[in-house]
Amino acid sequence: MATVKIKGMRCGHCVNSTKQALEKIPGISEVAVDLEKSEASYKGDIDLKLIKDAITGIGFEVE
Repeated sequence: MATVKIKGMRCGHCVNSTKQALEKIPGISEVAVDLEKSEASYKGDIDLKLIKDAITGIGFEVE
């Protein structure tokens, strides 16, 4: 699984929004978002730019 660090998540709603945004990307699967670690993990050979765009598009930063 690939993992990205996310800056700005503060609650369960943030986690759900991030998970939903990533699940919309074609070819991605098994998305897991961890609030305590401030990171998202996923399976799929996805261009990191698509991941970053999805996360920044909902108001968070990828570290």
